[in-house]
Amino acid sequence: MQSLFQWIEHSALGTAVNNSVWAFAALEAAHLLALAVIGGAVLVVDFRTLGWVLPRQSVSSVAREAQTWLVWSLLAMFVTGVPLMASLAYSKYYQNGAFRMKMLFLAAAIGFTFTIRKRLALGAAEQSESMMAKAAAVVSVLLWSGVGIMGRGIGFY
Repeated sequence: MQSLFQWIEHSALGTAVNNSVWAFAALEAAHLLALAVIGGAVLVVDFRTLGWVLPRQSVSSVAREAQTWLVWSLLAMFVTGVPLMASLAYSKYYQNGAFRMKMLFLAAAIGFTFTIRKRLALGAAEQSESMMAKAAAVVSVLLWSGVGIMGRGIGFY
């Protein structure tokens, strides 16, 4: 694994971002913007499921509208995250515990969001308003919060 991270950092992409005056900052800004959009798309659905916002709209209609924002912002996060990671793959990210935790939270959050949470949120009204759906909303908020918190933690290690 170590040699893979070294190769990534010395790849054309990693070198280009690392040697650029502005690339890392621009990519980081876009990455954080995408994270904010993901946060909004996740929170509006989860908070609706918990009954905290938009009481006149069904959970499924809120989830359908937020789905597009979620998918496009995830794509933007990957498009910006890959070159960010490549720029310092070995020297910063390889042994960074917060980075590893962020990747674990991200995999869990994506898996959970597009399986269990999606099934419950887009289900019938009884299903999307159930205690199981509310528990899934809490788990979703915790998983996505873990992504953001660990992402912020990367700079401290």
